[in-house]
Amino acid sequence: MVAQPNISVFCRSVTKTYGTGNAAVQALRGIDLEVREGELMMLVGPSGCGKTTLISVIAGILDHDGGHCTVLGQNYAEMDPHERVRHRGRNVGFVFQAFNLIPTLTAAENVAVPLMINGTPRREAVRRAARILDRVDLGGRVHSLPAQLSGGQQQRVAIARAMVHDPRLIVCDEPTSALDHETGRRIMDLLRGIAMNERRCLIIVTHDARIFGYADRIAKMDDGRIEEIVPPPGP
Repeated sequence: MVAQPNISVFCRSVTKTYGTGNAAVQALRGIDLEVREGELMMLVGPSGCGKTTLISVIAGILDHDGGHCTVLGQNYAEMDPHERVRHRGRNVGFVFQAFNLIPTLTAAENVAVPLMINGTPRREAVRRAARILDRVDLGGRVHSLPAQLSGGQQQRVAIARAMVHDPRLIVCDEPTSALDHETGRRIMDLLRGIAMNERRCLIIVTHDARIFGYADRIAKMDDGRIEEIVPPPGP
């Protein structure tokens, strides 16, 4: 199975099981999904239905057990661990629901981490990080440690970190969960603008119905399966 040239993410019959024997839990039960270049796809569904597992497989953080998953033309099953890390470091930005900021680093230093991993000198990386922080309305907090930031500010730092190395795929797990409505709208305006780059796509896991209208398509999940893919609700 080969993805079409304009398909960034191509999944066929993807499965993922946690544990073995009587303790086995099948988190993904044959996922079929295609995400196009320039698209913002949302994954919605009840807690525990497999959304975070799916985006972790797509981002190369988790292995899948069965099926086929090609991301940006690369098949994870054909990569060794080092190739996968390099691919993810260059091409994937991930916004974790728990933020995963390093407590001893400033906001700018946290955002600069993907750049430094890819070989950008520290001073240049921090300078570029400060510029991205300004885009998420945190230009005045570049020197703040995570403990000095509110939950919403930490979430915006995490989003800036996912954007800073200009990845072709950005995967977000509940990016507006800690934000008030107005801040969430500004962040989604920014993410929507990023998705309009013809070579980039975004996948967003969310329970926040207020942002459904930003999607190009919405994949509804339940019990480890995608039940249907629908257009966003009208205005």
